[in-house]
Amino acid sequence: MPDATVKFEGARFIITMDPTRRIIADGSLVIQGQRILQVGKAAELAQVQADRVIDATDMVITPGFCNGHMHISYAHATRGIFPDDLGSAYLPNVFKLQAIMTEEEEYNTSLLAITELLKYGTTTFMDPGSTKYLDRCLDAYKQTGCRIITGTHVTDKPNPLGLPTYSTAEAIEIVETTIKHFDGQADGRISAWAMPFAPSMCSDELLLECKRLADHYGTGMTLHYNNGENYIEASVKETGLRPTQHLEKLGVLGNNVTLAHMLGQDESEVETLARTETRAVVVPTAAVKGGAGMTQTGLLPEMLDAGMAVGLATDAGNNSNLLETNRAMYLIAVLYKDARQDSKAIPAETALEMATIMGAEALGLADDIGSLEAGKKADLVLFDTRRAEWQTLFNPVNNLVYNADGRSVHMVVVDGQIVVEDHKPLFVDEWALAQKVQGIGEDMLGRAGLSFPPRWPIV
Repeated sequence: MPDATVKFEGARFIITMDPTRRIIADGSLVIQGQRILQVGKAAELAQVQADRVIDATDMVITPGFCNGHMHISYAHATRGIFPDDLGSAYLPNVFKLQAIMTEEEEYNTSLLAITELLKYGTTTFMDPGSTKYLDRCLDAYKQTGCRIITGTHVTDKPNPLGLPTYSTAEAIEIVETTIKHFDGQADGRISAWAMPFAPSMCSDELLLECKRLADHYGTGMTLHYNNGENYIEASVKETGLRPTQHLEKLGVLGNNVTLAHMLGQDESEVETLARTETRAVVVPTAAVKGGAGMTQTGLLPEMLDAGMAVGLATDAGNNSNLLETNRAMYLIAVLYKDARQDSKAIPAETALEMATIMGAEALGLADDIGSLEAGKKADLVLFDTRRAEWQTLFNPVNNLVYNADGRSVHMVVVDGQIVVEDHKPLFVDEWALAQKVQGIGEDMLGRAGLSFPPRWPIV
Protein backbone atom coordinates (compact mmCIF):
# COMPACT_ATOMS: atom_id res chain seq x y z
CA MET A 1 0.00 0.00 0.00
CA PRO A 2 1.92 3.07 -1.21
CA ASP A 3 -0.05 5.48 1.02
CA ALA A 4 -0.33 3.20 4.04
CA THR A 5 -0.33 4.88 7.43
CA VAL A 6 1.90 3.85 10.32
CA LYS A 7 1.47 5.20 13.83
CA PHE A 8 4.28 5.21 16.38
CA GLU A 9 2.33 5.42 19.61
CA GLY A 10 3.25 6.53 23.11
CA ALA A 11 6.95 7.36 22.75
CA ARG A 12 8.66 8.42 25.95
CA PHE A 13 10.08 11.42 24.09
CA ILE A 14 9.95 12.70 20.52
CA ILE A 15 12.85 15.07 19.82
CA THR A 16 11.33 16.96 16.90
CA MET A 17 14.17 19.37 15.98
CA ASP A 18 11.42 21.63 14.64
CA PRO A 19 11.96 25.42 14.63
CA THR A 20 11.02 25.67 18.31
CA ARG A 21 12.99 22.49 19.16
CA ARG A 22 9.99 20.89 20.87
CA ILE A 23 10.54 17.70 22.82
CA ILE A 24 7.22 15.91 23.18
CA ALA A 25 6.84 13.66 26.22
CA ASP A 26 4.43 10.74 25.74
CA GLY A 27 4.16 11.50 22.05
CA SER A 28 2.88 9.83 18.92
CA LEU A 29 3.90 10.25 15.29
CA VAL A 30 1.92 9.23 12.22
CA ILE A 31 3.37 8.73 8.77
CA GLN A 32 1.54 8.24 5.50
CA GLY A 33 3.47 6.91 2.57
CA GLN A 34 6.81 8.70 2.44
CA ARG A 35 5.91 11.62 4.67
CA ILE A 36 5.08 12.55 8.23
CA LEU A 37 1.38 13.23 8.66
CA GLN A 38 1.12 14.28 12.34
CA VAL A 39 3.33 14.69 15.40
CA GLY A 40 1.93 15.43 18.84
CA LYS A 41 0.90 14.24 22.26
CA ALA A 42 -0.30 10.64 22.38
CA ALA A 43 -3.57 11.76 23.95
CA GLU A 44 -4.18 14.24 21.12
CA LEU A 45 -3.60 11.59 18.44
CA ALA A 46 -5.32 8.72 20.27
CA GLN A 47 -8.22 8.59 17.80
CA VAL A 48 -6.03 8.63 14.69
CA GLN A 49 -6.40 5.30 12.89
CA ALA A 50 -3.51 3.66 11.04
CA ASP A 51 -2.83 0.55 8.98
CA ARG A 52 -0.12 -0.41 11.45
CA VAL A 53 0.39 0.75 15.03
CA ILE A 54 3.86 0.40 16.55
CA ASP A 55 4.22 0.53 20.32
CA ALA A 56 6.87 3.18 21.01
CA THR A 57 6.73 2.92 24.79
CA ASP A 58 10.14 3.66 26.34
CA MET A 59 11.45 4.79 22.96
CA VAL A 60 13.07 8.12 22.11
CA ILE A 61 12.24 9.08 18.53
CA THR A 62 14.62 11.36 16.64
CA PRO A 63 15.07 12.42 13.04
CA GLY A 64 17.37 10.17 11.04
CA PHE A 65 20.98 11.28 11.32
CA CYS A 66 23.00 12.84 8.51
CA ASN A 67 26.62 11.87 7.80
CA GLY A 68 28.01 14.49 5.44
CA HIS A 69 31.28 12.82 4.37
CA MET A 70 31.62 9.05 4.33
CA HIS A 71 33.55 6.97 1.76
CA ILE A 72 31.43 3.82 1.77
CA SER A 73 32.63 1.76 -1.17
CA TYR A 74 36.01 0.31 -0.20
CA ALA A 75 36.91 0.71 3.47
CA HIS A 76 35.06 -2.18 5.09
CA ALA A 77 36.90 -4.79 3.03
CA THR A 78 40.20 -3.96 4.75
CA ARG A 79 38.96 -2.18 7.85
CA GLY A 80 41.35 -1.90 10.76
CA ILE A 81 44.50 -3.07 8.96
CA PHE A 82 46.41 0.21 8.99
CA PRO A 83 48.72 1.05 11.91
CA ASP A 84 48.04 4.32 13.70
CA ASP A 85 51.34 5.87 12.59
CA LEU A 86 51.18 5.13 8.84
CA GLY A 87 51.08 8.90 8.27
CA SER A 88 51.28 10.17 4.69
CA ALA A 89 51.44 6.60 3.35
CA TYR A 90 47.89 5.96 4.54
CA LEU A 91 45.87 7.42 1.65
CA PRO A 92 48.08 6.06 -1.19
CA ASN A 93 47.62 2.58 0.27
CA VAL A 94 43.88 3.13 0.61
CA PHE A 95 43.50 4.10 -3.01
CA LYS A 96 45.86 1.36 -4.20
CA LEU A 97 43.52 -1.18 -2.62
CA GLN A 98 40.42 0.55 -3.90
CA ALA A 99 41.81 0.64 -7.45
CA ILE A 100 41.84 -3.17 -7.71
CA MET A 101 38.25 -3.70 -6.53
CA THR A 102 35.85 -5.46 -8.89
CA GLU A 103 32.22 -4.48 -9.34
CA GLU A 104 30.96 -7.26 -7.10
CA GLU A 105 33.55 -6.51 -4.43
CA GLU A 106 32.57 -2.85 -4.37
CA TYR A 107 28.86 -3.69 -4.28
CA ASN A 108 29.22 -6.02 -1.29
CA THR A 109 31.58 -3.71 0.58
CA SER A 110 29.23 -0.76 0.03
CA LEU A 111 26.30 -2.86 1.17
CA LEU A 112 28.04 -3.69 4.46
CA ALA A 113 28.93 -0.04 5.09
CA ILE A 114 25.36 1.09 4.42
CA THR A 115 24.07 -1.69 6.69
CA GLU A 116 26.18 -0.34 9.53
CA LEU A 117 25.12 3.24 8.89
CA LEU A 118 21.43 2.43 8.85
CA LYS A 119 21.59 0.01 11.76
CA TYR A 120 23.00 2.77 13.97
CA GLY A 121 20.57 5.48 12.89
CA THR A 122 22.23 7.28 9.97
CA THR A 123 19.64 7.55 7.22
CA THR A 124 21.28 10.13 4.94
CA PHE A 125 24.93 10.32 3.96
CA MET A 126 27.28 11.62 1.32
CA ASP A 127 29.78 9.34 -0.39
CA PRO A 128 32.17 12.00 -1.75
CA GLY A 129 32.93 10.47 -5.11
CA SER A 130 35.17 7.47 -4.49
CA THR A 131 32.77 4.77 -5.73
CA LYS A 132 34.08 3.35 -9.02
CA TYR A 133 31.14 1.23 -10.13
CA LEU A 134 28.18 3.46 -9.43
CA ASP A 135 25.84 1.50 -11.68
CA ARG A 136 26.43 -1.69 -9.67
CA CYS A 137 26.43 0.08 -6.30
CA LEU A 138 23.13 1.69 -7.25
CA ASP A 139 21.69 -1.75 -6.55
CA ALA A 140 22.95 -1.50 -2.96
CA TYR A 141 21.47 1.96 -2.54
CA LYS A 142 18.08 0.76 -3.76
CA GLN A 143 18.22 -2.52 -1.82
CA THR A 144 18.90 -0.81 1.52
CA GLY A 145 16.48 2.07 1.04
CA CYS A 146 19.08 4.61 2.19
CA ARG A 147 19.16 8.29 1.26
CA ILE A 148 22.50 9.06 -0.36
CA ILE A 149 24.38 11.85 -2.13
CA THR A 150 26.89 10.37 -4.54
CA GLY A 151 29.05 11.32 -7.49
CA THR A 152 32.45 10.71 -9.08
CA HIS A 153 35.45 12.59 -7.72
CA VAL A 154 37.79 14.01 -10.36
CA THR A 155 41.20 15.64 -10.53
CA ASP A 156 43.08 17.17 -13.44
CA LYS A 157 46.39 17.70 -11.66
CA PRO A 158 48.99 15.11 -10.65
CA ASN A 159 48.46 14.13 -7.03
CA PRO A 160 50.29 12.14 -4.36
CA LEU A 161 47.30 9.91 -3.61
CA GLY A 162 47.37 7.86 -6.78
CA LEU A 163 43.97 9.12 -7.91
CA PRO A 164 43.28 9.02 -11.66
CA THR A 165 44.23 12.29 -13.35
CA TYR A 166 42.01 13.29 -16.26
CA SER A 167 42.20 16.04 -18.81
CA THR A 168 40.07 18.98 -17.74
CA ALA A 169 37.57 18.32 -20.50
CA GLU A 170 37.30 14.63 -19.61
CA ALA A 171 36.84 15.42 -15.92
CA ILE A 172 34.03 17.87 -16.70
CA GLU A 173 32.32 15.28 -18.91
CA ILE A 174 32.53 12.65 -16.16
CA VAL A 175 30.93 15.00 -13.65
CA GLU A 176 28.10 15.98 -15.97
CA THR A 177 27.39 12.41 -17.06
CA THR A 178 27.26 11.24 -13.44
CA ILE A 179 24.82 13.98 -12.43
CA LYS A 180 22.56 13.37 -15.42
CA HIS A 181 22.46 9.61 -14.88
CA PHE A 182 22.13 9.31 -11.09
CA ASP A 183 20.51 12.46 -9.73
CA GLY A 184 16.94 11.76 -8.62
CA GLN A 185 17.14 7.96 -8.83
CA ALA A 186 15.27 5.71 -6.36
CA ASP A 187 12.28 8.01 -6.16
CA GLY A 188 14.51 10.95 -5.23
CA ARG A 189 16.48 9.24 -2.44
CA ILE A 190 19.64 9.41 -4.56
CA SER A 191 21.23 12.77 -5.38
CA ALA A 192 24.31 13.26 -7.53
CA TRP A 193 26.69 16.17 -7.05
CA ALA A 194 29.76 17.63 -8.69
CA MET A 195 32.77 16.30 -6.78
CA PRO A 196 36.15 17.78 -7.68
CA PHE A 197 38.43 16.13 -5.14
CA ALA A 198 40.20 19.13 -3.63
CA PRO A 199 41.31 22.60 -4.78
CA SER A 200 44.98 21.59 -4.65
CA MET A 201 44.34 18.77 -7.14
CA CYS A 202 42.04 20.62 -9.54
CA SER A 203 42.62 23.47 -11.94
CA ASP A 204 40.66 26.67 -11.52
CA GLU A 205 38.86 25.81 -14.76
CA LEU A 206 37.71 22.46 -13.44
CA LEU A 207 36.50 23.96 -10.16
CA LEU A 208 34.58 26.67 -12.00
CA GLU A 209 32.97 24.22 -14.42
CA CYS A 210 31.94 21.90 -11.59
CA LYS A 211 30.24 24.81 -9.85
CA ARG A 212 28.55 25.74 -13.13
CA LEU A 213 27.25 22.19 -13.52
CA ALA A 214 25.92 22.17 -9.94
CA ASP A 215 24.13 25.45 -10.62
CA HIS A 216 22.79 24.27 -13.98
CA TYR A 217 21.38 20.99 -12.72
CA GLY A 218 20.13 22.36 -9.40
CA THR A 219 22.37 20.10 -7.37
CA GLY A 220 25.42 20.58 -5.13
CA MET A 221 29.20 20.48 -5.12
CA THR A 222 31.57 19.18 -2.46
CA LEU A 223 35.32 19.46 -1.92
CA HIS A 224 37.80 17.96 0.50
CA TYR A 225 38.97 21.12 2.27
CA ASN A 226 41.76 20.30 4.68
CA ASN A 227 44.34 23.02 4.11
CA GLY A 228 47.85 22.48 5.39
CA GLU A 229 50.46 25.21 5.78
CA ASN A 230 52.24 24.30 2.53
CA TYR A 231 49.05 24.65 0.50
CA ILE A 232 48.12 27.92 2.20
CA GLU A 233 51.58 29.36 1.53
CA ALA A 234 51.43 28.22 -2.11
CA SER A 235 48.01 29.83 -2.54
CA VAL A 236 49.20 33.14 -1.12
CA LYS A 237 52.33 33.04 -3.28
CA GLU A 238 50.53 32.15 -6.52
CA THR A 239 47.30 34.15 -6.13
CA GLY A 240 47.98 36.68 -3.40
CA LEU A 241 45.01 35.24 -1.52
CA ARG A 242 44.32 32.61 1.10
CA PRO A 243 42.56 29.55 -0.37
CA THR A 244 39.02 30.54 0.60
CA GLN A 245 39.33 34.08 -0.76
CA HIS A 246 40.74 32.60 -3.97
CA LEU A 247 37.71 30.31 -4.29
CA GLU A 248 35.42 33.28 -3.79
CA LYS A 249 37.23 35.25 -6.47
CA LEU A 250 36.84 32.30 -8.85
CA GLY A 251 33.11 32.19 -8.12
CA VAL A 252 32.97 28.65 -6.77
CA LEU A 253 31.56 29.33 -3.32
CA GLY A 254 27.85 29.57 -2.54
CA ASN A 255 24.83 27.99 -0.92
CA ASN A 256 25.09 24.79 -2.97
CA VAL A 257 28.73 24.15 -2.00
CA THR A 258 29.68 21.96 0.96
CA LEU A 259 33.30 21.90 2.13
CA ALA A 260 34.41 18.84 4.12
CA HIS A 261 36.90 18.59 7.01
CA MET A 262 37.37 22.35 7.35
CA LEU A 263 40.85 22.50 8.83
CA GLY A 264 43.40 25.26 8.21
CA GLN A 265 41.11 28.27 7.77
CA ASP A 266 41.52 31.57 9.57
CA GLU A 267 38.80 33.93 10.77
CA SER A 268 38.87 35.99 7.56
CA GLU A 269 38.03 32.81 5.66
CA VAL A 270 35.18 32.00 8.02
CA GLU A 271 33.76 35.44 7.30
CA THR A 272 34.01 34.77 3.56
CA LEU A 273 32.32 31.39 3.85
CA ALA A 274 29.49 32.77 5.97
CA ARG A 275 28.93 35.74 3.69
CA THR A 276 28.73 33.51 0.61
CA GLU A 277 26.42 31.06 2.46
CA THR A 278 28.85 28.24 1.81
CA ARG A 279 28.16 25.13 3.88
CA ALA A 280 30.53 22.88 5.81
CA VAL A 281 30.96 19.41 7.29
CA VAL A 282 33.40 18.62 10.09
CA VAL A 283 34.82 15.17 10.76
CA PRO A 284 35.93 14.88 14.39
CA THR A 285 36.31 11.09 14.34
CA ALA A 286 38.90 11.15 11.54
CA ALA A 287 40.62 14.29 12.81
CA VAL A 288 41.35 13.01 16.29
CA LYS A 289 42.46 9.56 15.12
CA GLY A 290 44.78 11.12 12.53
CA GLY A 291 46.21 13.68 14.94
CA ALA A 292 45.02 16.53 12.73
CA GLY A 293 44.83 19.09 15.52
CA MET A 294 41.19 19.83 14.85
CA THR A 295 40.74 22.16 17.79
CA GLN A 296 43.92 24.05 16.86
CA THR A 297 43.31 24.45 13.12
CA GLY A 298 39.52 24.15 12.97
CA LEU A 299 37.30 27.10 13.83
CA LEU A 300 33.99 25.34 14.43
CA PRO A 301 32.72 27.69 17.17
CA GLU A 302 33.53 30.65 14.95
CA MET A 303 31.73 29.06 11.98
CA LEU A 304 28.63 28.45 14.07
CA ASP A 305 28.74 31.96 15.54
CA ALA A 306 28.93 33.32 11.97
CA GLY A 307 25.72 31.49 11.11
CA MET A 308 27.18 28.81 8.85
CA ALA A 309 25.35 25.51 8.37
CA VAL A 310 27.81 22.90 9.63
CA GLY A 311 27.12 19.17 9.59
CA LEU A 312 28.86 16.14 11.05
CA ALA A 313 30.64 13.22 9.40
CA THR A 314 32.79 10.22 10.24
CA ASP A 315 34.76 9.58 7.03
CA ALA A 316 35.67 6.07 5.95
CA GLY A 317 35.70 2.90 7.99
CA ASN A 318 39.47 2.56 7.55
CA ASN A 319 40.17 6.20 8.37
CA SER A 320 38.30 7.02 11.55
CA ASN A 321 37.41 3.30 11.65
CA LEU A 322 33.88 4.13 12.77
CA LEU A 323 30.68 5.26 11.13
CA GLU A 324 28.51 5.94 14.13
CA THR A 325 26.95 9.38 14.34
CA ASN A 326 26.41 9.11 18.10
CA ARG A 327 30.15 8.94 18.65
CA ALA A 328 30.74 11.87 16.30
CA MET A 329 28.18 13.88 18.28
CA TYR A 330 29.91 13.03 21.53
CA LEU A 331 33.31 14.05 20.19
CA ILE A 332 32.16 17.35 18.75
CA ALA A 333 30.40 18.20 22.01
CA VAL A 334 33.50 17.64 24.16
CA LEU A 335 36.54 18.51 22.03
CA TYR A 336 36.11 22.27 21.97
CA LYS A 337 35.07 22.39 25.61
CA ASP A 338 38.47 20.99 26.51
CA ALA A 339 40.50 22.89 23.90
CA ARG A 340 38.95 26.27 24.70
CA GLN A 341 38.63 25.48 28.41
CA ASP A 342 35.02 26.56 28.14
CA SER A 343 32.20 24.20 29.11
CA LYS A 344 29.78 26.35 27.09
CA ALA A 345 31.48 25.50 23.79
CA ILE A 346 29.37 23.29 21.47
CA PRO A 347 26.60 22.22 23.87
CA ALA A 348 24.81 18.91 23.44
CA GLU A 349 21.92 20.66 21.69
CA THR A 350 24.26 22.05 19.02
CA ALA A 351 25.89 18.65 18.49
CA LEU A 352 22.45 17.13 17.91
CA GLU A 353 21.52 19.93 15.51
CA MET A 354 24.69 19.21 13.53
CA ALA A 355 23.65 15.56 13.22
CA THR A 356 20.06 16.35 12.21
CA ILE A 357 18.53 19.62 11.01
CA MET A 358 21.75 21.57 10.52
CA GLY A 359 23.39 18.52 8.98
CA ALA A 360 20.47 18.34 6.54
CA GLU A 361 20.91 22.05 5.78
CA ALA A 362 24.62 21.47 5.10
CA LEU A 363 23.55 18.93 2.47
CA GLY A 364 20.83 21.12 0.98
CA LEU A 365 18.09 18.77 2.20
CA ALA A 366 16.56 20.63 5.14
CA ASP A 367 13.25 21.20 3.34
CA ASP A 368 12.67 17.45 3.36
CA ILE A 369 14.59 15.90 6.26
CA GLY A 370 16.38 16.71 9.51
CA SER A 371 13.34 17.30 11.71
CA LEU A 372 10.09 15.55 12.59
CA GLU A 373 7.42 17.85 11.20
CA ALA A 374 4.22 17.27 9.28
CA GLY A 375 4.94 17.25 5.55
CA LYS A 376 8.58 16.24 5.81
CA LYS A 377 9.98 12.93 4.62
CA ALA A 378 9.56 10.14 7.16
CA ASP A 379 13.19 9.51 8.12
CA LEU A 380 13.29 8.63 11.82
CA VAL A 381 15.04 6.55 14.45
CA LEU A 382 13.63 4.84 17.54
CA PHE A 383 16.11 4.46 20.39
CA ASP A 384 15.29 1.83 23.01
CA THR A 385 15.87 3.41 26.42
CA ARG A 386 15.43 0.12 28.31
CA ARG A 387 19.19 -0.13 28.56
CA ALA A 388 21.65 0.84 31.29
CA GLU A 389 23.40 3.51 29.22
CA TRP A 390 20.13 5.42 28.84
CA GLN A 391 19.41 5.56 32.55
CA THR A 392 18.45 7.59 34.36
CA LEU A 393 16.48 9.61 31.85
CA PHE A 394 15.40 13.19 32.46
CA ASN A 395 16.97 15.16 29.60
CA PRO A 396 16.88 13.03 26.43
CA VAL A 397 19.24 15.32 24.51
CA ASN A 398 21.99 14.93 27.10
CA ASN A 399 21.46 11.17 27.23
CA LEU A 400 21.49 10.87 23.45
CA VAL A 401 24.67 12.87 22.95
CA TYR A 402 26.71 11.88 26.00
CA ASN A 403 25.41 8.43 27.02
CA ALA A 404 23.87 6.55 24.15
CA ASP A 405 25.33 4.82 21.14
CA GLY A 406 24.08 2.93 18.12
CA ARG A 407 23.50 -0.30 20.04
CA SER A 408 20.26 1.13 21.36
CA VAL A 409 18.79 1.84 17.91
CA HIS A 410 15.66 -0.32 17.80
CA MET A 411 14.03 0.79 14.55
CA VAL A 412 14.98 2.94 11.56
CA VAL A 413 12.62 4.36 8.94
CA VAL A 414 13.70 5.97 5.67
CA ASP A 415 11.23 7.55 3.27
CA GLY A 416 8.43 5.90 5.19
CA GLN A 417 9.88 2.39 4.87
CA ILE A 418 11.06 0.43 7.90
CA VAL A 419 14.60 -0.73 7.11
CA VAL A 420 15.75 -1.78 10.61
CA GLU A 421 13.45 -3.45 13.11
CA ASP A 422 14.29 -4.91 16.52
CA HIS A 423 17.94 -3.94 15.89
CA LYS A 424 18.12 -6.05 12.69
CA PRO A 425 18.42 -4.82 9.08
CA LEU A 426 15.50 -6.11 7.03
CA PHE A 427 17.22 -5.98 3.65
CA VAL A 428 20.19 -8.33 4.11
CA ASP A 429 21.59 -11.24 6.10
CA GLU A 430 24.13 -9.15 8.00
CA TRP A 431 26.41 -11.96 9.17
CA ALA A 432 26.51 -13.72 5.80
CA LEU A 433 27.42 -10.39 4.19
CA ALA A 434 30.12 -9.71 6.76
CA GLN A 435 31.70 -13.09 6.10
CA LYS A 436 31.64 -12.43 2.38
CA VAL A 437 33.37 -9.04 2.81
CA GLN A 438 35.99 -10.65 5.06
CA GLY A 439 36.90 -12.94 2.16
CA ILE A 440 36.93 -10.02 -0.24
CA GLY A 441 39.38 -8.15 1.97
CA GLU A 442 41.71 -11.11 2.32
CA ASP A 443 41.71 -11.60 -1.44
CA MET A 444 42.32 -7.90 -2.13
CA LEU A 445 45.33 -7.76 0.20
CA GLY A 446 46.79 -10.79 -1.54
CA ARG A 447 46.26 -9.32 -5.02
CA ALA A 448 47.74 -5.97 -3.97
CA GLY A 449 50.70 -7.57 -2.22
CA LEU A 450 50.06 -5.54 0.92
CA SER A 451 50.46 -6.66 4.50
CA PHE A 452 50.08 -4.72 7.74
CA PRO A 453 50.48 -7.31 10.52
CA PRO A 454 49.47 -6.38 14.07
CA ARG A 455 52.29 -5.20 16.32
CA TRP A 456 51.47 -7.94 18.80
CA PRO A 457 51.89 -11.57 17.74
CA ILE A 458 48.84 -13.59 16.74
CA VAL A 459 49.65 -17.21 17.56
